[in-house]
Amino acid sequence: MQVILLQDVKGQGKKGDLVDVNEGYARNFLIKKGFAEVATPNKINDLKQKKAAADFHKQEEVKAMRALAAELKGKTFTLKIKVGQGGKVFGSVTGATIAEAMTAAGYDVDKKKIVLESPIKAVGVYDVDIKLLEGISTKIKVQVSEEQ
Repeated sequence: MQVILLQDVKGQGKKGDLVDVNEGYARNFLIKKGFAEVATPNKINDLKQKKAAADFHKQEEVKAMRALAAELKGKTFTLKIKVGQGGKVFGSVTGATIAEAMTAAGYDVDKKKIVLESPIKAVGVYDVDIKLLEGISTKIKVQVSEEQ
């Protein structure tokens, strides 16, 4: 008997999968507990259309992220930070600070995508990795300068 899983079922598959299972198992456990529904031709067609739409949207997102990565590559963003006597820095530059500067420049990048080994605590120019999606990353330069 074919069923469409409504949620992940260990040993059977993930949500949205079309699986063949024993009829008794399907009726007495999967359908009764709400883990699956009977796979009618209409529901199978709907499932295929939803998967095709999801694949299309994923491809569009990958295209957009690749374009953003190409646009960001090598760009320099300048950040001002308070510096005391003797070059001592007050605070530090974090991923959130860099994300704010990028948003101000017109690039919408989430702070979680900015990879810093540790917060920047000195004036200078730093290379920063940005991982937009798995397999899509780029490097930008962050110039930290003294606030006047």
